[in-house]
Amino acid sequence: MENLLQQVENLKEEMKNFLGEEKDQAEAFRIKFIGSNGSVKSLMGEMKNVAAENKREMGKVLNELKLFAESKYEELKKIAGGKPKITESTIDFTLPGDSLSIGSRHPISIVKNKIVSIFQRLGFSVAEGPEIEDDWHNFTALNLPENHPARDMQDTFYVSQDPAWMLRTHTSSVQVREMEKGDLPIRIICPGRVYRNETISARAHCFFHQVEGLYIADNVSFADLKQTLYFFVQEMFGKDVKVRFRPSYFPFTEPSAEMDISCLICGGEGCNVCKHTGWVEILGCGMVHPNVLENCGIDSGRYSGFAFGMGIERITMLKYQIKDLRIFSENDLRFLKQFVSAV
Repeated sequence: MENLLQQVENLKEEMKNFLGEEKDQAEAFRIKFIGSNGSVKSLMGEMKNVAAENKREMGKVLNELKLFAESKYEELKKIAGGKPKITESTIDFTLPGDSLSIGSRHPISIVKNKIVSIFQRLGFSVAEGPEIEDDWHNFTALNLPENHPARDMQDTFYVSQDPAWMLRTHTSSVQVREMEKGDLPIRIICPGRVYRNETISARAHCFFHQVEGLYIADNVSFADLKQTLYFFVQEMFGKDVKVRFRPSYFPFTEPSAEMDISCLICGGEGCNVCKHTGWVEILGCGMVHPNVLENCGIDSGRYSGFAFGMGIERITMLKYQIKDLRIFSENDLRFLKQFVSAV
């Protein structure tokens, strides 16, 4: 009996450490230990040689061995759904490793960083503000009082619980917050996301990104504004790009202008981006309106300044000759992977 008990212990230890060579470990275990020709059944066949007075005790031991084997078999079936265990013998270390995809910045981020870099060389610092704004900073302080017709130029997303709050329609609200601090002179650019209730098309979206600039100091003139923007265009698009200014109207600047450059996509021949004119508007600009300065606590009799604002998507479309605004927000990797080398 002692010899049989030792065989039971040895078999149990073997089952605990079982690791077969076959692909299906559970099936290999069943065949080896609990199948019709398995070790457990073979060992139970030795009961005929056990003395009568020991049969009861030995039967209990063998029954526990059988239950242990069946439990081990069920455990192996649950592990990885019957998938083979990965061991050192099943790994081919000579195979090449998995390739790691190289990420990149979004083209909007690339161009935004380029714009920021250009203006930082002119002494501009970056200022940021909240995307949910109140009426004062988004409209009223910018010479847009309640019921002013100029508010109709911008379709706004208002907060339904309190219409005095809204998603900002421009980053000019950041300029107001900076002017209210009273730290003069001011020379800032304000990049960020803005929102307008517009129909989505190849040239418009309900959200987009802007960079606005503001410079306030003694004796700032429109000539300073033009030279600043000439420098920006040449650094961004090259020295051969043509530029023109057109008179315009903005309630927060006076005088106001829109700046166009020759279309880089069609070379001036006309396309859907430039509306077949050969020119593309890239920004609006002008001298800061005296009312805006006074609203922000700045003496308009002493100080003057200029402001400008541009859509980053528009600049990106021109720089990389992209014809549809919508693909910037579609997260298509086939499009985004083209800019890995542009960082």
